[in-house]
Amino acid sequence: MIVASPKSVTELKNIIAGHKKVLFAGCGTCVTVCLAGGEREVSITAYAVRMACRLDKNPIEISQVTIERQCDNEFLKELAEPASQVDAILSFGCGAGVQAIAERFPNLPVYSALNTQFLGVLEGQATWTEKCIGCGDCVLAHFGGICPVTRCAKRLLNGPCGGSLKDRCEVAPDKPCAWQLIYERLKGIGQLDRLEEVVPPKDWSTAWYSGARKIVRKEHQV
Repeated sequence: MIVASPKSVTELKNIIAGHKKVLFAGCGTCVTVCLAGGEREVSITAYAVRMACRLDKNPIEISQVTIERQCDNEFLKELAEPASQVDAILSFGCGAGVQAIAERFPNLPVYSALNTQFLGVLEGQATWTEKCIGCGDCVLAHFGGICPVTRCAKRLLNGPCGGSLKDRCEVAPDKPCAWQLIYERLKGIGQLDRLEEVVPPKDWSTAWYSGARKIVRKEHQV
C-alpha cells in the first residue's frame, strides 16, 4: 500500500494561510490504514489547526469529509458539494489523490496535508517498511520475492557487494542485507541455482526517470 506521513500543524497552518474556508478531505484507503489521512486523522488535525489559527487571531472555517478513494474519479463526485462551499481544499490523500482532486476542481487551490513516502507493508504496530519503488519492470520472480532494487542500498542485481557484515548492510547497519535475505529465501525454496545466472543491467526506461507513466489496458475498454 502507499504509506504517507502527516505534515506538522505549523506547516499546514502556513500552507492554507490566506484562506477563510477550507475543506479538509480525507481518504479511506491506504492513508487510513497507515494512520495518516483517514477520518480520525482529519478530525484531529482540523481541531489542532483551528486552535492554532485562533491563537494567531486568524480564525478559519474548516469543513471535513472523507471519501473512499481520492485517486478514483468515481468517488471524487462526493466532494462536489462540500467543495463548492470553500475557497481551498487540503487533501489528506497521497500525491496521486491530491493531483486527482486538483484536476477535478481546476478553479480551487488544492494542497497536500501529507508527505507521500513509499509503497510498503505493515511490519509491526504502527511500523511500515518500504518494499517496492514501482520501477515498472518487476524482478521479484528471479529473486524469490525479495526486491534488490528497493531493499539493497546499492540497487545491485548481481550481489552481494562484499561489504556487508554478517547479515547487516554496510550502508545502513540497522538494516538487513537484502542479498542475505535473497540467499536464505532462494535456499528455502530450492532455487539457489538462480544466483549463478548473471542478471543483465536493468532497463530503467520503465521507471519514473522518463517522466510520468501511463497504463492503458485496451482489452478492458469499452
